[in-house]
Amino acid sequence: MRPRRLLAARNILKALLLLGGIAAGLAALGWWIGGLRLASVFLVVALLIVGTLHWYGPRLLLASLGARELTLGEAAPLYGTAERLAAAAKVARPKLYVLPDGHPRALAVGRGASDVSLALSRGLAAVTTPAELEGVLAHELAHARHRDVTVQTPTVVLAMWLVETSRIGGFLERTLLFVLAPVAASLVHVLLSPKRELAADAAAAELCGTPHGLADALVRLEQAGELVEFRASPATEPLYTLNPFGSERLAAMFATHPPTGERVRRLRTLDPGWRERERDQPDPV
Repeated sequence: MRPRRLLAARNILKALLLLGGIAAGLAALGWWIGGLRLASVFLVVALLIVGTLHWYGPRLLLASLGARELTLGEAAPLYGTAERLAAAAKVARPKLYVLPDGHPRALAVGRGASDVSLALSRGLAAVTTPAELEGVLAHELAHARHRDVTVQTPTVVLAMWLVETSRIGGFLERTLLFVLAPVAASLVHVLLSPKRELAADAAAAELCGTPHGLADALVRLEQAGELVEFRASPATEPLYTLNPFGSERLAAMFATHPPTGERVRRLRTLDPGWRERERDQPDPV
């Protein structure tokens, strides 16, 4: 229990530092430029930005990805599985969204354990088995339990804003991207450790009662993802269960996921006797 609480407290502190740092930084900039009067104006603007990041960050991300909320009538079994896992994880029942493309992926956004939304692509539902899909849902709900989404959501929104700002630079676009992309990537890496994915993997195995559904899903998603073209802002990489981007330079700057093979190996070691049991099963007739 203590490690979970420590993870949650650490992520809440990171989110407070991020949002507070934005407010303090802009106020200090206003003070430096024009004294107290301009500092107060900059502070008001900063508070609006902070409020937008915290309260509307999840909606902004889902809208930017073209996600549509699923009704209970459309996906009753999926809602049932998500509700059962959410109860086990002691988080609120999540809202479910569908991503319209065929690239197999999932993500979680929200403000914490009491506010979480899961988005699944049509490609994910098409290629995974029920056990694998359950493992992916559990992994994303673990991010809510650990409060990863609390810091992850505003960080990714801010990183996206920085990257997209470079696209309005006209002939200066490449220069702005050269300056702003490393800043955005540094922000992501300072606040979002790859260890959060390993912790979510272990928690998902606990919630499902077995590590193999998620382990099999990671292997399947990596293989299937290589067959489908994927385009999105590289700053969104930390959101997904698995890194959906290639190894091109800009996307690599934002990569926060450990190697898939390492994650699968760690999951398998949670059930050391699985190979022996697999060998002992009778051959199908």
